[in-house]
Amino acid sequence: MAYELVSVVVPAYSQADHIAMVLSSYEQALEKLGRPYEMVVVVNGPADGTFEACQGAAGASHNIRVERSRPGWGMAVQQGISVARGDLICFTNSARTAPGDLLAVLLFALAYPGVVIKANRKTRDSVARRLGSLLYNLECRALFDIANFDVNGTPKAFPRSFEGLLGLQRHDDVLDVEFNAVCLRQGYPVLEVPIVSTRRHGGTSTTSLRTAVGLYWGAYDLWRREFRSSGQ
Repeated sequence: MAYELVSVVVPAYSQADHIAMVLSSYEQALEKLGRPYEMVVVVNGPADGTFEACQGAAGASHNIRVERSRPGWGMAVQQGISVARGDLICFTNSARTAPGDLLAVLLFALAYPGVVIKANRKTRDSVARRLGSLLYNLECRALFDIANFDVNGTPKAFPRSFEGLLGLQRHDDVLDVEFNAVCLRQGYPVLEVPIVSTRRHGGTSTTSLRTAVGLYWGAYDLWRREFRSSGQ
């Protein structure tokens, strides 16, 4: 299997002051792939200038397209995947992904066709955030038998031929759990690439105690509604 076009889905939320710089740095990294690529930037936040900044970046590059979606990480990823043209599809968190890490995941994907490639972040966050992440990943392991310990880690890259990943349903942050659970259920091989999670490019984190509780409940709700009956 040889990939001819690489699609990178880039959700953007309240990043008006730095998204153009981020997209430019991603383009510089993607040029090193040595093959055609596109970036599908999906703005899923408020009317704060982020969409206009992304349109400006798209106007300066034939490799960038801009879409809008309703709020929610899952909504943005789904919208991007639905319009992506590539036979290798990747999505990532534009607030935290370094261009070198995006390139590394995609190079692994090109070297190992027919395999899902995802980041396993070696975080430098606070002890409280690391503990919260550990508990969340333990929950996902218990519910879905997911073997990795960074369910939410991005970038994630997969072949278009893995059709189960083209129809993800969650509109919220639990989409990443669904992604991993579908890989397990469908028997898609997964290879993790360790990366060091860096500081945000800008803005503030949207993760709070309330959203953390929502993640814990969301993972359980996904299992209860969609996977329990199938034995996952």
